[in-house]
Amino acid sequence: MADIGCLSRRGFLERRTALVQRLRSLLLNCAALGLLAFSAANVLAESCLTASDMDEATRAALTHTGTRYFNFVAVGDVASLRRSAIPNLAAEFSSIEETVKDKQAALAGSQAAARPPFLLEAEGTATIPRAEFFCGVFGRSGQTRDSAAFSLNGLAPGKYGVVILDASSPNGAQTVSLILQQIGSEWKLGGLYIKAAQFGGHDSDWFSARAHDFQTKGQLHNAWLYYVVARSLVSPLPFMSTAVTDKLYDESQKLQPADFPAEAKTADLSAGTATYKVTAIFPEFVGNDLDLIVRYQAGDVSNSNQTYQNNVAMMKTLLAKYPELRGAFTAVVARAVDPSGHEYGTLLAMKEIK
Repeated sequence: MADIGCLSRRGFLERRTALVQRLRSLLLNCAALGLLAFSAANVLAESCLTASDMDEATRAALTHTGTRYFNFVAVGDVASLRRSAIPNLAAEFSSIEETVKDKQAALAGSQAAARPPFLLEAEGTATIPRAEFFCGVFGRSGQTRDSAAFSLNGLAPGKYGVVILDASSPNGAQTVSLILQQIGSEWKLGGLYIKAAQFGGHDSDWFSARAHDFQTKGQLHNAWLYYVVARSLVSPLPFMSTAVTDKLYDESQKLQPADFPAEAKTADLSAGTATYKVTAIFPEFVGNDLDLIVRYQAGDVSNSNQTYQNNVAMMKTLLAKYPELRGAFTAVVARAVDPSGHEYGTLLAMKEIK
């Protein structure tokens, strides 16, 4: 199955934007035809069934298989996971092994509860450049409680199951999402995503509330960035949209700063004769801290001493222009990126940037 792996934060936001825009286009078209609601399972060649739409045997098979694979993940049994994977994933399994290893401590002693699964079917004989699935019932205002939308690039025709499990443990809440592909009569592992559902004991609602607080104080850059965190925590998959994620998207889009980089647009930070072309600004969990990541264009990063100095100067320029960031993040990570994609990063705590 294509498109299984990690997406960058920018890629996540671009994918979400395109998915929401496509969904709204469909809703407007249906409204023009006088439809109050529609079941999107029949809109495109890509169809989707929610748990309530599929037969009991299929629903039970997806939930049972997803739970069994979760148990492999929870105990670090990568050998069993690999034997259960589709052939092309089994052949290149290092990313799954790394994901399972990285999350062992977080999932230790966890108990998982499976959400209602989804069944996606892509028709045809050729790979689909961009497959879109709209699951469940949508109204004029958008998604409903049990609906979901998925957007996948380079998807081979076939049947796929999406099983999401909420795992609680002494180490915090996690969501474990499994993409299953039907091979013969079996559901094989096609992809694995594990994400924290909380940070520092706080969930998406907490970060959304803090974003609103920042907005009230006029700190709109902090508000936007905390909405990004809220969306990340509540989104188990980077290519999935729900009523909750769409609501956060709507609330945050009106706050997106015009002087921040967005999609293909860079933003300039200037101090004296130096100008830094910033390509991305986003929050990221680094250990127990919420840090701010800033990527900018650099002609050359081979001289580490000079690039370090440039990174520090860029951080100072950033905080001089946006002093509000000091109260919202623990540190700044500056990443200078040369034309070939090589990066040199520097992390400094806020108190060290003077």
